[in-house]
Amino acid sequence: MKYSFKKIVGLLLLAIIVPSCSTQEKPNIIVIFTDDLGYGDVGVFFQNQRAQEKGFPAAYTPKLDKLAEQGVKLTHQYCAAPVCAPSRGSLLTGRSQGHANVRDNQFDKALEDNHTLGTVMKEAGYSTAAFGKWGLQGDTENIPDWPAHPNKRGFDYYYGYIRHRDGHEHYPKEGIYRESKEVYENYTNVANDLDKCYTADLWTAAAKKWIVEQKQNNDKNKPFFVYLAFDTPHAVLELPTQEYPEGGGLEGGLQWIGEPGHMINTASGEVDSWIHPDYANATYDDDANPSTPEASGPDGYKRYATDTRRIDDAVGDIVQLLKDLKIDKNTMIVFASDNGPSMESYLKQDYSPEFFKSYALFDGIKRDCFEGGVRVPVIAWWPGKIPAGRILETPSVSYDWLPTFAEMAGIPAPALSDGTSLLPSLTGIGEQKEGLVYIEYFNGGITPKYSDFTSERQGRKRNQMQMIRLGDLVGVRYDIKSHNDNFEIYNVMIDPQQANDLSTLPEMASIQQKMKAKVLQSRRPDDSAPRPYDKALIPAVEVSNPAQGIKWSTYKGEFPWVPEISSLELAESGVTDKPVSEIGSIKENKLVYYSGYIQVPKEGEYIFSLATGSAAVLRIHDCLVIDEDFGY
Repeated sequence: MKYSFKKIVGLLLLAIIVPSCSTQEKPNIIVIFTDDLGYGDVGVFFQNQRAQEKGFPAAYTPKLDKLAEQGVKLTHQYCAAPVCAPSRGSLLTGRSQGHANVRDNQFDKALEDNHTLGTVMKEAGYSTAAFGKWGLQGDTENIPDWPAHPNKRGFDYYYGYIRHRDGHEHYPKEGIYRESKEVYENYTNVANDLDKCYTADLWTAAAKKWIVEQKQNNDKNKPFFVYLAFDTPHAVLELPTQEYPEGGGLEGGLQWIGEPGHMINTASGEVDSWIHPDYANATYDDDANPSTPEASGPDGYKRYATDTRRIDDAVGDIVQLLKDLKIDKNTMIVFASDNGPSMESYLKQDYSPEFFKSYALFDGIKRDCFEGGVRVPVIAWWPGKIPAGRILETPSVSYDWLPTFAEMAGIPAPALSDGTSLLPSLTGIGEQKEGLVYIEYFNGGITPKYSDFTSERQGRKRNQMQMIRLGDLVGVRYDIKSHNDNFEIYNVMIDPQQANDLSTLPEMASIQQKMKAKVLQSRRPDDSAPRPYDKALIPAVEVSNPAQGIKWSTYKGEFPWVPEISSLELAESGVTDKPVSEIGSIKENKLVYYSGYIQVPKEGEYIFSLATGSAAVLRIHDCLVIDEDFGY
């Protein structure tokens, strides 16, 4: 790989000797990832406020509201990309869009064969399962032996939609708005048995069944990791067959029946028929929301509200299951969305997120890099470990969850992860390390002309986009032509709509240059997603008198991969003029870490290489240059 540099750059190198894993009591972890649910769609984030202003029923997401009341709201967390495939790919790999192999609109591209949430948690001693939408399987011809099937990316069990497009239909067998779809249990298509199965219900019932089985088998003390990926409320706003079953948990709520044609207890009644009673008789008119296009019609709003409420009920059902199994005190739930709200419905009538203001106080929707497209509603719940009722304003991003879960499991995160553990912020214990929120994305469309948005943003051309957050400041570039283009700069703590661009203020000149440098120092080009700044020279670090020699340090331990070092205990350290073999061939189980500076003699392209008898990772700045770790 070639890189173009200016003068001096920072160097970071890690090498590993023997893989293994530490052991400790580990919490269960459940990640619930919704599809196109906006920040403003969750009651305690915005919808309750919206409801009071407009007279709409206030109990929009009561179960999620309760989850937030008992846990923490992450009000400044971002998705990794403003559309589903790259967003989900970054979540699963712990890598930003500057390093992930699935970028832009690369639906169904194979998730790279590398560390994932599945492989990391499995190595940490967890049983792992994924349910629902995948869309990262790769080659569609080798059915069902896809190269990046979830079973090949660290998940012991999978039940759901493999293909991206299948997630647009929420009745797999009937195919009401599109043709019927395939649902896979591991490598077997089981869709033929799924009469009248609404997918949000199906994935929830399947996840509940699997969790119960984990706690009733011979290895019931083994922790589990669940990735529950809903395909709602995205795309076709289809309705459930009937009301959500009463109660929840072991005896109530959704239940797995297991009979072909009646696999779950809501697989009866009439498909695409049931509207939640809170919305069935609600009034939707221009007086309630003058900005709502008449073409959208009340039916679309009732459908969207019902679909979102269904997810809310599913979350409450799972929480009750954990209580019934008496594992709620040792289980974390993370609830989030893959990106901002969508204007898609695939109905005869269009749907607009304007009515519910699903983008809350922000500008932008799905496929935008303004806050409305990338700020998502996130709740973390872990009774007894996460203090209840907190609001966390620490800037964070979805790829921070991989190192967070690794720390919870008692192991260091892989060094190639771009994320930062949020455990100190979540628990209030320890010092929170500053992370990096970075997004890049391409879309040839425009930002919608919604009257809620600032006038200059309505109908704005997207094309190449970039977003970075440094502290309270967010830099955004749209329709990027070259790296010389300036960032618009907003203080989103006091200006969430990003209406006041600060970039022209004299005091922002240094911030502008810092943002321009940071985005180049935090990514690597990908030929499948070319950018106008791919060949820009990577800026040097600003040091007047760089330290001479290469610092080295060693860390004792048996590691399952090249680890991130912040949680490790230092064994030895020193300075050398080069990574000498005496250090690199230590007989004991140790990680060897080098850091220093490279004096680049002139601007241009350089090729970097290293040779080691064990796994290694090389970063220059925050850019991952060499990755010889997973499967090395």
